[in-house]
Amino acid sequence: MKQKLPPLNALRAFEASARLMSVQQAARELNVTPSAVSQQVRNLERWVGFALLERGTRRLQPTTQGRAYQGALATAFEQIAEATASLSAGRASRSICITCTPGFAVQWLVPRLQRFQDQHPEIDVRIDASARLVDLRAEDVDLAVRHGLGRYPGLVSEKLLDDDLVPAASPRLLTGRSRVRVPADLIRHRLLHIETRDDWRLWLSAQGVDIDWRRGPLLVDTAIGIQAAVAGKGVIMVRKSLVADELANGRLVAPLPQGLATGTAYFLVYPPERMSQAPLRAFRAWLLKEVGQRAAEFGGTAI
Repeated sequence: MKQKLPPLNALRAFEASARLMSVQQAARELNVTPSAVSQQVRNLERWVGFALLERGTRRLQPTTQGRAYQGALATAFEQIAEATASLSAGRASRSICITCTPGFAVQWLVPRLQRFQDQHPEIDVRIDASARLVDLRAEDVDLAVRHGLGRYPGLVSEKLLDDDLVPAASPRLLTGRSRVRVPADLIRHRLLHIETRDDWRLWLSAQGVDIDWRRGPLLVDTAIGIQAAVAGKGVIMVRKSLVADELANGRLVAPLPQGLATGTAYFLVYPPERMSQAPLRAFRAWLLKEVGQRAAEFGGTAI
């Protein structure tokens, strides 16, 4: 049977006033005016039909009934607070945060993330797309995808994707006399650089080609550089793992597929104790399966 309850604001005003034995202190705790507290308490007294507070000249005192009611309300409010905290903790446990570079987020993770959400709609995934290093134990971040050698003391490091450097371009750019059959043919094209000009220098040196690797624009964002290449603005030197989709759908081609192994790769990094959480185990399992499939499709190397 549904029970009719007094207004919540009136209950809070009375409980605070009776516990603190002061309308003024109750008002400060509830962040309202003393007159508002007094009005709410009077409303509650009219509701129950008798006085709950004795209003003396020096100090406020709860009546016998008011004292018992205040104790019951305090217990009820504490139970509500605990239930709310438990609910919030349950929601938080279904939310995960992963940090990675903007290039990896835009080119690799985000295009595939819907597959994880379809399998686990109850898990809320937040992506912190940033190049900054984070402290996985001190900050509100659960997992990281880091690019490097895979040596992260005190953390689990699992290899995801190699990042061999390859030149890539729009197929529309490489037609007729502009085709690229050997590395020396690149002299006819604008070179696009992402973040550093060293990638082109290293690749051309490995091929034994002496052309000016400094020419061409330097783009500070991986996604912008890849879009420039798709638009036919030049030939880009890029990590093959980040253009797997563009190579698969033909928006880009790798006319000289001989990649340059850099010795670095993308790694999934996390504190070992994190895998006690089911949402993180689910995301890790999905991610490893995803990179395994991608490696099989494009001849790369996964874990």
